[in-house]
Amino acid sequence: MNNRSLDWLSQAENDLRWAQDSLKSGHFSQTCFIAQQIGEKALKALALSRGALSVRSHSILLIAQELRINGEIEKAAKLLDQYYIATRYPDAFADGAPFQYFVHEQAMAAIVLAELILNFVKRTIANP
Repeated sequence: MNNRSLDWLSQAENDLRWAQDSLKSGHFSQTCFIAQQIGEKALKALALSRGALSVRSHSILLIAQELRINGEIEKAAKLLDQYYIATRYPDAFADGAPFQYFVHEQAMAAIVLAELILNFVKRTIANP
């Protein structure tokens, strides 16, 4: 297994704790963004564990498709990818800052999706 894959996986796990802290602090847009990052980093870990030299995409969906993963993970990827830009950039919406658009329920759901992907990757790497 590529050593860097474990680094990516460890970072995804650490980011999960960050997302949980952000949720508790009421930072919902940031929680959604971090959840997207967890999914991205976890799938990059899987790609690296399978021999990829690098993964350049920031789209969880594109990474999942390259890895030929579909179903529940692909659906989670589609939902989380929506948070990559909209959660961070003030011009993502017609008016207002991103933090004004995201709510607690969205952030909780984003964490659940990120955990789904992270747990899938951990199981897959452990049992190739």
